Amino acid sequence: MNGIHDLGGMHGMGAVITEENEPPFHHEWERRTFSLFASLFVGGHFNVDMFRHAIERMNPAHYLEESYYEHWMHAFETLLLEKGVITPEELAGIQQPGEASADIPVLRKEMVQAVVMTGASARVETDIPASFRAGDRVRAKNINPAGHTRLPRYVRGKTGTIVIDHGVFITPDTVAHGLGDHPQHVYSVSFDATELWGENAPAKDTVRIDLWDDYLEAL
Repeated sequence: MNGIHDLGGMHGMGAVITEENEPPFHHEWERRTFSLFASLFVGGHFNVDMFRHAIERMNPAHYLEESYYEHWMHAFETLLLEKGVITPEELAGIQQPGEASADIPVLRKEMVQAVVMTGASARVETDIPASFRAGDRVRAKNINPAGHTRLPRYVRGKTGTIVIDHGVFITPDTVAHGLGDHPQHVYSVSFDATELWGENAPAKDTVRIDLWDDYLEAL
């Protein structure tokens, strides 16, 4: 969605500062937060695109001020409150949590490796005709959705070339809002850097972006 959360292609954010020998987690609470994602995902409380959209709905100032795993915690709290899994009183610690339903799937030890390393594929094995094929020239639509989308702002209205048809996948724009899978083809589209950022960009550089059928129009 439009907002500070879509940082791709933006200038003025400062240098990327790397930490030598950076550990996977800086605090124990970050390690526990990481494990929560797999547990809640297996429990069916949200999908990946719902999770991303919850982060996108953060207050912009808080988004920039808070750390990576604080974004995750915000998403967990937002989604579990919205779905009635927890109450505001339980979240605030002034009420003891109720018993979890026995019907909710539980992440077991033998499942962890597969869930963490592979997640759940968004590929759909269904026969849906492709709107484009490799070699086609296309333009990314200049749209500004109020909800979740995987069409970055810096590519909207820009022209590129289809390089690969990855096949059929569910659509993030719909599943993020519980509106169904809406399966369609996803393509790797190559854009010249100068097309995206102007004549000062390296003339020989290209950027490949995976884009859904609904994001593209023929030239």
